[in-house]
This record gives sequence, C-alpha cells and structure tokens, in this order.
Amino acid sequence: MRQLRVAVDIGGTFTDLVLVEENRVVAIGKVLTTPDDPSRGVAEGIEELLQGYDPQFVVEVVHGTTLISNSLIERKGAVTGLITTEGFRDVIASGREQRYDLYDLFLEMPEPLVPRRRRWGVRERVLADGTVDQPLDQGSLSQAVDSARKAGVESIAVCFLHSYRNPDHEEAVRSYLAAELPDVTVTVSSDVSPEVGEYHRVSTTVANAFVLPVVDRYLGTLEDRLRSLGVSGPLRIMLSTGGLAATLTARRFPVRLLESGPAAGVISAGYLAGATADRPVMAFDMGGTTAKAALIESGDPLIAREFETARVYRFTKGSGLPIRLPVIDMIEIGAGGGSIARVGPFGLPKVGPDSASSVPGPVSYDLGGIDPTVTDADLILGYLDPKFFLGGEMELAIESARDALAALGEPMGLSAEETAGAVHRVVNENMASAARMHAIERGRDIRKYTLVATGGAGPVHAWGVAKALGITHIVLPPRAGVASAFGMLTAPTSFEFARSIPSGLADTDWAEVRDAIDLMLETGRRQLKESGVEETDVVVAADVRYQGQGDSVTVVLGSELTDDPSRRLEERFEEEYLRLYGSSPSNVEPEILTWRLRISGPRPEPDIAARFGTGDALRGHRDMWFPGQGYVEGAVFDRYALVPGFEFSGPAVVEERESTMVIGPSGRALVTDGGNVEVEILD
Repeated sequence: MRQLRVAVDIGGTFTDLVLVEENRVVAIGKVLTTPDDPSRGVAEGIEELLQGYDPQFVVEVVHGTTLISNSLIERKGAVTGLITTEGFRDVIASGREQRYDLYDLFLEMPEPLVPRRRRWGVRERVLADGTVDQPLDQGSLSQAVDSARKAGVESIAVCFLHSYRNPDHEEAVRSYLAAELPDVTVTVSSDVSPEVGEYHRVSTTVANAFVLPVVDRYLGTLEDRLRSLGVSGPLRIMLSTGGLAATLTARRFPVRLLESGPAAGVISAGYLAGATADRPVMAFDMGGTTAKAALIESGDPLIAREFETARVYRFTKGSGLPIRLPVIDMIEIGAGGGSIARVGPFGLPKVGPDSASSVPGPVSYDLGGIDPTVTDADLILGYLDPKFFLGGEMELAIESARDALAALGEPMGLSAEETAGAVHRVVNENMASAARMHAIERGRDIRKYTLVATGGAGPVHAWGVAKALGITHIVLPPRAGVASAFGMLTAPTSFEFARSIPSGLADTDWAEVRDAIDLMLETGRRQLKESGVEETDVVVAADVRYQGQGDSVTVVLGSELTDDPSRRLEERFEEEYLRLYGSSPSNVEPEILTWRLRISGPRPEPDIAARFGTGDALRGHRDMWFPGQGYVEGAVFDRYALVPGFEFSGPAVVEERESTMVIGPSGRALVTDGGNVEVEILD
C-alpha cells in the first residue's frame, strides 16, 4: 500500500507544499496564500499536489502556519476577558519595570489584548508555597461572570496568583464558567504556563485565549476541507519547539504554534546537514522579508524559555508581548530579498527593515516597485540570471534595477555596480553581526559551526555571511526554497511541559518534584497516544540560579532523576554556569525555579535529494562580483544535473528553481550522496 505524507507551510505570500511517498520527495507545490481563509489555499494546494495520486493513501498532513502570530499582530482575535485575583487586574498593563529604550520620552508599549473594562478581579489568594490564604469567593466570581456575559466575551483567560503551585481555584472557576457560559472558551494559566512570573504568565494565558476560537474554527474548517478531498489521514501541527502535535492539542494551546513556520526551517537545516555533537550547525534562513538564524547542537536546536510577539517595533526586544513557553532560540532581522535599500543618516547604505514584499516587489520584478532592494543588487552583481528567476517563470528587468541602484548611489558618489556591492555587503554584515552576538550571549564560538542556508535568498548570501563570521564550511541543500515545508516532515511528535516549584537546593521537597515530573510524563504519554505515536525519548531539565540572581540557567538532567538528584543537579548547574560565565560565586546556594520535561516520538527520515539527471551540468559562464576582487568570470551550473561526487571550485553559482547558490573564488564544493552542495572556504 502506497503511503503519502504532505507538508504545508503557509507564508505571507505563498503557501509551500511537499509530497513524500515512502520517505522520498515526489512533488513540490506553491500556491498563493488566501489571507481571508488560509484553509482554502491549503486545500487548493493539496488538491493540485495530489494530481495523479489517490488521496486515500495520504497517511498524514503536517502543517505550519503564521495564522496565530498574524492574529496577535493585527489584533484580529476573539473578544476576550480576564478573571484574576482581586487587586491584580492591571498586571497585564503595568508589565515590567524595564524600558526597551531608556531615553525615548515617547516610548510606545504594546496595548494589552484585553482592555481594562473586560478585566475582573475575584477575591481569593493562594500563597507562594501553595497554601490557601483566602478561599475563592463565590459572590465576587458570580459578579465577574455576569459582567463577562454582559460584555459579550467569546473567550476568557483565568490567571490567579501562584496558581502554578496550587491550581484548585483556577479549576473551580473553569468548572463554573463551563456551566454558566457554555459557549465561551476558557484558558487557565495552570494549563498553559504554570511558571513563576506573574506578568509573563498572564500575558501568555491571555494570548492563548485571544487566538483560541480563531484557531479552533480554522483547524475545524481545514479538517473538513481535507475530508472533502478524500484525505482521511490525521492533521498534525508544527509547534514552536520544532515538534508535532495532534489538532486536539493545537486547539487547546494555539499559542504554542506561534513560531511554527520558522521552527520548521531550523529543523530542516539540522536534518539536511546531519547535525551531530561533532558538527554543530548554524541554520540560516533568508526569505523575501527577513533573515533568521538558530544554533543546532547534537542534532537539536537550542531552546529558549520565552519569546515576544506583536512587537511595536518588530526587531526591538522588549517592545512586544512576552510569551513564556519554550521556543527554538532564533534571531530575526529585517534583511530579505525584498528589503529596501536607502541612504542612511551618515551617508552610507542602509538596508531594511521595511520590505517591498511581493507587491509591488523589487524594481526588477517590473510590477511597479521603485525602491531598489537586495534582490535588485544581487541581480546586478551577477548572482541571479534574469531569464531563470523562478525557473524561468519570471524574467527580471535588469536595466530597471541598474537605474534604481544608480539613482541610490548618486548622492554617495557610487556607480550602480558599486552601490549593489555595498548593499550586498551591508545585508551580509547585518546578519553576521546579529548571529555573532547571538552566539556570544550563549557562550558559543560561532567559528566552529557549519552554516546551512535555506530560503529563497539564503544560498545567495550564505558565502558572504560565512566569510564575515569566520565560518569555513557551508551546506547548500537542494530545494532550499521549500525547506521549511520539508522540515515538518522530519520533525517528531513531541510535547514540552513545565511546572514551577521554587525552592533552595537544600530545601527541595524531592517527593513533590517527582510527583510533578510523573504528572508531566503521564500527560505527555497520553498526548502521544492521542497522536498515535510511541514514546522514544524523555528529557528532564530544571531552571536553576544562584540566590539573588534575576535570571536562571536551564540544566539538562537526562531521562529521569537519579537516586541523588541534589548532587547531580548541583554538579550539572556548576558545569553549565562555568561554561557560560567563566566563574561562579562562592558560598551562594543554588535555587531551583522550574522543572521541565520533553517527551518525543520517533523522528521520520525522509529523503529530499533531487533525482539526479544526466547531461552537462555546466551551463556557461558569466561575470559575478566578490568583495576585494570586483567582477570575475564564474561558472554557472545546473543544480538538477549535478551528480553525487561532482567537485568544482569557485567562483561559481548553482541554479535551481527555488534558489541560487553562490560559491566564492576561494571555495571548493562537493556534491554529496544526499544532494547537498558542501562548500569549504579555503582562505
């Protein structure tokens, strides 16, 4: 019986699709995204992708989406209310004491998702150790529910003080709301983010409540559309951590899907490069609007404990809504193929963060764009063939791009070609600087990593970024432009759980800790079973800090607690602390904040390698520009004619439909059995 798997990645402009049969890619699709109803575009794309195949053989559809992040950014969610401890309804508005720009007198902070008129306090109080100081007052709860009914809320977030230690009051409110407001969805913080930190917890809970009805309707509609196509296999959703979940979990916790698309790209990079402990990887994904980077070690990306969404300033940390949930630790900058180039305040080229997007697009698209972009610069530099863009489906207007870059360079005293070179270098250095700082902050030496380039523009800029970082090895995978969709097919079904039990190491109640870990493990096993997946891996970790510190370090302990967990935890914490900071304080006791558990199923291993063709791989030669050398003649290769074992040296470009690979003059390239073009930088 034929087994088909489909991956779908919804982007802002296009929805990418990949079809795999028996772990081998057999078809790739790309359709316009339908913002009014993304499920329609997905269904149309799958129907087109399955031409010649029987839908009944589709055993799984894997899906990543930007629907949740877009809903939060555009504030197009449910009418949401918040029930919290009396006297604390303004926590969501007061936020943190930090300012992301100390000297901006007109600093703009993100508006809360729930206005004050729909936030209600209820008399109750649980203390930090979990004991009840004031029982839940039924009268004030009844008043809050009456107010919610009159306000016409569609979704309610419930977040009480210290409910991470004792969720009884939140559970009582959930039951009461189910009886009194049966048509209203309810999110409780002890389910979504049972962690210490009041503002972060309420922000996460409210965000989940805000998007829950939207996602629930969307996934329900999508499942109906898939069934109408004859696809009966289960729909699985990519999480922000790079794992997959059943729709039942996604419908309850949609906030866990916020970074599903970018996460898939990182997972793909690690898989395609064969990331191991001996081969750490920097995933570099560059599309039309942004570039992203993440570090992968021992096959797994580094995980952050929280992130931000719906920022007032997209690339300014601290200007968004905090979400305290695990996510692949990524950086993002406004540098993509469509990023607009201008003259900066010091008379130097400045690129992004604004983008020409797909409409009107770069000047060379000849669709009405007038501002020169990175794509226009790459075209002038000889990296792109104007007659082979998108495999020849779109011819680029090279002279229009040249005129736009000449106009940009005139006040700087630069020619069109010199301006294009400056734009290209600025973009590469911007990405390299951000990636370098990202690695330093995590105690890593970026020079030891292999750079893996994905996205439509990633392989074009990988050479320049790697040179700027001091990286000597680059992997350019096939079909890089649809790598995010493919990455979903390589991800295991997995779930992440957390539970805050703050205590000094010497005072830890290990029986309570073991009970919490057992409960998380039981929940994870149940969710894996609901997804039809067997358990293969469990990882236990803890967030630890020295007393008096403001932040913590996540310490991985293995698959379970040892017989002497206190000693093991202290040893691992000191090792990690010394690796990160070089020294540790003396006579200061560690304290534990939060316990974490990850449970996973088996990892699929599909093959993305192109079916290697025959014929002459060398298409010809053309001039291409490189820093310090100017324009030099380079070879042009057909990606689909390269066979395993083929070797060549730069300068060269390798062209395929989804992207173009650039190899500089000091590069030596080898085509591997898996279809990767692996490049070594020799100087």
